[in-house]
Amino acid sequence: MELPSFKIGNLNFPAPIIQGGMGVGVSLSKLARAVSLAGGLGTISSAGLDRLVSERIGRKVGIREACALEIEKAKQGMTPIAINIMVALENTYTKSVLGALDAAVDVIISGAGLPIKLPQIVGEHPNGAKTKLIPITSSGRALKLICKRWLKAGRTPDAVIVEGPLAGGHLGWKSLAEIESPDTKLENLVEDCLEVSREFGNFPIIAAGGIFTHEDIHKFLDLGASGVQLGTRFLATEESGASENFKEALVRCSEDDIMVATDPGSPCGLPFRILKESPMLKETLSGMRKAICDKGYAMMGGKCLAKDLPERFFCICNGLLSSAGYKGSKEEPSLYTVGALASLVDKITSVKELMEELVQGKTSKT
Repeated sequence: MELPSFKIGNLNFPAPIIQGGMGVGVSLSKLARAVSLAGGLGTISSAGLDRLVSERIGRKVGIREACALEIEKAKQGMTPIAINIMVALENTYTKSVLGALDAAVDVIISGAGLPIKLPQIVGEHPNGAKTKLIPITSSGRALKLICKRWLKAGRTPDAVIVEGPLAGGHLGWKSLAEIESPDTKLENLVEDCLEVSREFGNFPIIAAGGIFTHEDIHKFLDLGASGVQLGTRFLATEESGASENFKEALVRCSEDDIMVATDPGSPCGLPFRILKESPMLKETLSGMRKAICDKGYAMMGGKCLAKDLPERFFCICNGLLSSAGYKGSKEEPSLYTVGALASLVDKITSVKELMEELVQGKTSKT
């Protein structure tokens, strides 16, 4: 059975599928545009865009201009496009939001922290009222807090992404025990957030984390979700910005090759799901990683933990830039972020083929 269509306010999508905003450099305009043209909602990641766009166009641009340029490249007219902007990247957060609005982005998705200030920033821009706002949360409690704070700025979420413990990259819990607890199963989180949605206007709930097949999508739609977000499936496409080494590592990985890193871990202070094959992980564990940390995106309270304690924290800025093939780093070892079901991927396919499989329920394995 084909999937139903999907709405976020006045935006209509043939398929209830959002492509996750994977940074750094995996989710760029090429991938986002391909997903939107195939009927879903394509998402750009703002992380590191200033350096990636500068390298591509041959001149230096700041993060605000880079976000605008990448969105314009993806939209090329009327194609609906989203951008994912991480709260944890505090040094570039506001400028990234403003740059996205400069290009009249359709949707801003924001997580990796509570996007409490997002409505205020958006409200000061001429395009703010037209842009849909979607926070990412991992609990009904956090979602209720977001809704209450946003109401003070005259907004409620246009939709909410509920991210479970099987997602890739940063996870919204403090410990492995919480991540592995039955209480944090995505099904339970969706139910909790649906209750909050009904209390604050009945906005759409989008399930994310560990969704892999057509049947998985139907499962969460049947639970009351309006749509789903997938990351790793789109990482494994020809259009994704991941390096060839990254894609090859993804295809050959087994279940045992996937881990949630905490110590060493991300300087953002959140558990971080990666491949054990990541060169930066190997260098950190061996004590060989030098603390260069010259990008400054993941600054928490003005400090870079990866620079201060290189034996305990990855330089995710350089590691993720490298995994997208960026050439302008003095620190080159890559860091490969994946979802918990990455071992099910056995080949790289096109976005068109993947969307057909997800929407129509083809049985061919990817």
